[in-house]
Formats: sequence, structure tokens, C-alpha cells
Amino acid sequence: QVQLVESGGGLVQAGGSLRLSCAASGRIFSISAMGWYRQAPGKQRELVASITSGGSTIYGDSVKGRATISRDNAKNAVYLEMNSLKAEDTAVFYCNADLCYSDHDVPVCQKDYWGQGTQVTVSS
Repeated sequence: QVQLVESGGGLVQAGGSLRLSCAASGRIFSISAMGWYRQAPGKQRELVASITSGGSTIYGDSVKGRATISRDNAKNAVYLEMNSLKAEDTAVFYCNADLCYSDHDVPVCQKDYWGQGTQVTVSS
């Protein structure tokens, strides 16, 4: 099966920066969009940033100017760099992908494939 595994979360001081990584593994034969979402306690999950296979990007309003998303298509990986972190950036960050993979030799395409999430805590 397919797995999206995030890394890079943890405790960061306000004003600091972070870099999150997500790698997709499994019998994947294509990934279109990849992205990062986050969910703070008591709030809905929201888009942080997304990127297409061609490199087009979209950013959530709350992170515009502070976040940069990138991807390595050869590694099926997506990265998120954020700076000027604020306490309100504290959340679980989830990797997301629209991808096609082989399931017992049957091609399956699935939107919104999710990672398990990585906690980011910004201390003020």
C-alpha cells in the first residue's frame, strides 16, 4: 500500500523557522498535487500550501509570505519551509497527495491521500 510519512515537526520558538518533509512510498506510478494542511485544536483542517507536479503553488492566506512549498518528483517528496512562526501556527501538519498507485496490479487513483500528521508547536 501507499504511505505518506511526514517528518520535521517539533517545538519551535516564535519567530523561528521550520522545515517539514513528506515522502510517499509504495507502488506509486504518478502523483499530481501534493500539499500540506494543518489542524489546530478545536479548528477545522486548513490548507497551508499545495503544489502541482509542474510546480504551480497555492498558499493559504494565513501563511502567505512566510511559507515555501517545494517538491522532488523523483523522490515523491514534498517539503514545507515556514519562517516567522507564531503561536497560532501551532497545529498538527498533514501531508496530502492526489496519486495513482498499483494495488495488486490494479491501477487505483485516489485524491486526498493523507499522512499521519506531525505536531508543530510554536512557543511564545
